[in-house]
Amino acid sequence: MSAQLIYDTAPLGSLIRYSNGEPRPPQRFTRKLKAWNHDNGIGRLVERTAQEVRSTRQSPAGFCLHLGNYGSQGIIAVVVRRHYSVESTLHFEIVEMPKPGMVRVLTSSVARDELRFLAPDIASAQDWLARNRYTDARFEIVDDPDPVMPPAYLGRAA
Repeated sequence: MSAQLIYDTAPLGSLIRYSNGEPRPPQRFTRKLKAWNHDNGIGRLVERTAQEVRSTRQSPAGFCLHLGNYGSQGIIAVVVRRHYSVESTLHFEIVEMPKPGMVRVLTSSVARDELRFLAPDIASAQDWLARNRYTDARFEIVDDPDPVMPPAYLGRAA
């Protein structure tokens, strides 16, 4: 799939695999392996951004994948996310979509939603929100089928 198809069809909370199409190099080639790992992996779709047109610049629509949290003893020190433009040349694949009945914990800013947590049920979502306070957080129960809601205030990306 192209990045544009992921932007158009993948619901928030989906696991997305991205790849440059090259085979994985052997473990002994550490530099090549590091470069390969940069363009190949898996992440959770947490945000969509619409195309932005300003008088001085234009940025294409895109999406953000959450790749992981790093820390120790229950304290998250680094959150790794990667933003992709709909013009990206990487190959994308939807590995898993949120199941009906799951609950998204979302926050909104500037007319875009950001996934903070994907819970298996409403009780887990409420417990998570009690431990992780976010201003204006809301719950969204995943429907069957799950509609895709790209940022509406600017319409579809070209």
